[in-house]
Order: sequence, then C-alpha cells, then structure tokens
Amino acid sequence: MLLDTSGLFAYHHQDESAHEEAKTLFRAEPRKLTHSYVLSELVTLAYARGVPRASTVGFVTELLGHPEVETVWVDERLHRDAMTLLLARPDKSYSLCDAMSFVLMKERGITDALTTDHHFEQEGFRGLL
Repeated sequence: MLLDTSGLFAYHHQDESAHEEAKTLFRAEPRKLTHSYVLSELVTLAYARGVPRASTVGFVTELLGHPEVETVWVDERLHRDAMTLLLARPDKSYSLCDAMSFVLMKERGITDALTTDHHFEQEGFRGLL
C-alpha cells in the first residue's frame, strides 16, 4: 500500500473524518511504501491547516523509523520519470507528488493507496479512503 499525503494526514490527525478508517487500514497492511515528496507535502499540508509543526515533524520522524514503512528518497531518475508522466497527462491536474507516487506504484506493482485523492483512481489505482 502506498501512503499518500492525505492518507497520512487522516491517520495522524484525529479531527479528520477518515481518521479511524486510516488507522485501521494502516495497521492491517504490513507492506507500506511512501516517498520523500509525500513527506515534504505532508509537512506543508499540516502547516497550512494549522497543525503544530512539532507534532507533524515528530510524526514524519516516526514514519522514517517505522519497521513496516519503506521510504523511497526521490533521485534524479525518479524525478524525471514523474515529470515525463506529467507531460504525458496534460488533461489531468496531477501534482508532481502524485506523479511520483504513480511511478513508484507501477514499478513496485502496488495497486492500493491510503489516500482520499481521486487522482489515484484516474490513473487506475485504488484509493482506500
């Protein structure tokens, strides 16, 4: 399961409507993948929604050490692959972070994402929230 920004935000913040469902899904899936662009976007999203920075940074730090979460650090090749996908989808409003998730999911054979983002379904994946 890919851990997307919106899914991680729902998991971490109790006031989100999908919080309990996100917790259940996170705990049930032993294979979890995320990437550095998601973590960056999560910090930005939380700050924009008024969540204390220390809480979010602490959560991201915990994720980095979580034994069931693999974090991919985006390198030049992955970044270029995501940019290529964006250029190939001019009719979509995907973010670079979305495109990176799609590239990794395709490479790893992952079909499910802990997300509320409908873009995942547009690209043929299954959003779980």
